[in-house]
Amino acid sequence: MLVTGTPGQWAKDGGHDKLPRPFLSPWPLSMPLAPWLARRGAALASPLAALGRRGQALARAGLDFLLPPRCLACGAVVLDTGAVCPECFARLTFITEPVCARCGLPLPDPPQPGVLLCCGACLRRAPAFDQARAVLVYDDGSAPLILRLKNGDRPESVPALGRWMARAGRSLLEPGAVLVPVPLHWTRLFRRRYNQSALLAFALGRASGLEVRPRALIRVRATPPQGLRPPGGRYANVRGAFRVRVPDHVAERTIVLVDDVLTTGATTEACARVLREAGATRIVVLTLARVPLQH
Repeated sequence: MLVTGTPGQWAKDGGHDKLPRPFLSPWPLSMPLAPWLARRGAALASPLAALGRRGQALARAGLDFLLPPRCLACGAVVLDTGAVCPECFARLTFITEPVCARCGLPLPDPPQPGVLLCCGACLRRAPAFDQARAVLVYDDGSAPLILRLKNGDRPESVPALGRWMARAGRSLLEPGAVLVPVPLHWTRLFRRRYNQSALLAFALGRASGLEVRPRALIRVRATPPQGLRPPGGRYANVRGAFRVRVPDHVAERTIVLVDDVLTTGATTEACARVLREAGATRIVVLTLARVPLQH
């Protein structure tokens, strides 16, 4: 096969019909060796890159045949890696405007032009964070997707979910912001083997280009799971459970607090308070899902 182009021109020369002509030419003694080698390397770069891309495509096709991509929610075979099958996708409720300007709670009625709406809870008591946004409503449709990540030891969904979060939270992801995951206590991290919020933060960092500080916030006290507590007891359950390790890492910065699910907001509020005490100027919350509480 003859591929034209410079510098990677393919041509027959003395039987060497698979090498670029510039690579076959001798080293002229009048030219320094380093530039000559650089030119020959450039001559090979284009065809080798093309072969590499073809090889990667073939490898992906073979891997998909042996281990086909699976739905992130139910595990059914799908066409592409990081996809959700049509049945599961139809059950997902993505959060769109109108939402509470503060906590991101979905609202029933659109505001008047130029008017910011807040939910009743935020009007009664402003949360410790400045804003919050989420990708999905946490319900029967999204629960399988999130629980496979959180409790099912299936972190392969994280790259796709991180991209979802980057799109949903683009208004919060300002240049220079720092991504900080909600931490687990080391005992729970030992049992679970990974912190799903930290995995989401790293995926979000790759999608947005923002810095991730996985240990900026630590959990200094083991607490019972929030799901075992009534809504009124969740704030007391996490009071004093978090600490900022190095205040200089968050001082005078916008902090994006990353978590999987926002329920009552007790955990994120406890984290936001210690971040504010450490000098963070703005604290926003970005989660994969949130419970649609009735206020």
